[in-house]
Formats: sequence, structure tokens, C-alpha cells
Amino acid sequence: MIAKRVIFEGRVQGVGFRYATKDLARGFDVCGWVKNLPDGTVELQAMGEADEVDSFLKEISEESTVAHHIKNMTVEKIPPLENVTGFKIL
Repeated sequence: MIAKRVIFEGRVQGVGFRYATKDLARGFDVCGWVKNLPDGTVELQAMGEADEVDSFLKEISEESTVAHHIKNMTVEKIPPLENVTGFKIL
């Protein structure tokens, strides 16, 4: 199991980004959350097997309906998420 924290920059608020991300998560064996940040970016934290997390992030950033809104994406490994089930919008 791995966990990653991702900050998405661009026009990622007010375009359905969090809802699209939550919908995409249903197709992957991942858990975590996504939320808007005050600076206009979106933060996502996801945990699962490495290939599932990486495929989920690739789907968001390259193939999703909101991919064209992303101008920059910062990814970092983080400690496993505790007491997290499912994928939520915070």
C-alpha cells in the first residue's frame, strides 16, 4: 500500500473537478479524498496499491474530462492514510 498527496494547479475550482475525481475513483481500488484549497488549487490524497494509485492519477491528469484544466501537478509520497474508507469530497 502507498499513499500520495497531489496538488493540482490551473483552473481546477468551479469546473466540477472534485466531482469528476470522485467519480473516477469508483473505477479504481483506491481510498482517500479531494478538496479545494484557499489558494485556488485542489488537494487530493489517495491510498492503494501502487499501480492502482498511479493509474488513477494518470486517468485524472491525462484522460479525464477535467484534464485540460490542469496546468501543474505536484505529487509526493506520504505516510499511509489512517481510518479512511472510500473516496470523499471534503
